[in-house]
Amino acid sequence: MTVVIILIVLGILLFVIEFLLVPGVTIAGIGGLVLSVLGVYKAFNDFGSTTGVWVLIATLTLSVFVIAMSLRARTWNRLMLKTNVSGTVDTDITEDQIKVGDQGQSLTRLAPMGKIEVNGIVREAKSLEGYVDEHSKIEVISVEGTRISVKPVKKI
Repeated sequence: MTVVIILIVLGILLFVIEFLLVPGVTIAGIGGLVLSVLGVYKAFNDFGSTTGVWVLIATLTLSVFVIAMSLRARTWNRLMLKTNVSGTVDTDITEDQIKVGDQGQSLTRLAPMGKIEVNGIVREAKSLEGYVDEHSKIEVISVEGTRISVKPVKKI
């Protein structure tokens, strides 16, 4: 009977791992099914049909109970991260600070997005004319909210 109990407990444990840690149909779920069925089969084979039926009922009941307890919020509340993300999106009014025609330089390579500095303000911008190497002169083409489009300044 010990082997039957071990097989069923390992099968249920693999089911819990399948539901919570490795979603989808994976080896954990298939292994849990195989071990549970093998444990019930062994109970039928070794101890007869009456004991086999009781083991089957106990296995189904225990499986539902363990999975329901595992999916409860309070069960995993101790394991969850409780960190709040306090970062924000750049909400400065860029249109008041940077105007079309202003010139500056690229701080990073614009491929096509990158960092620029215009009027002493560092912002992210998009190059409309391909790649722009870092520390290249750029000119602002358009400013829409926080979206800035630039082009490289042609050297004469």
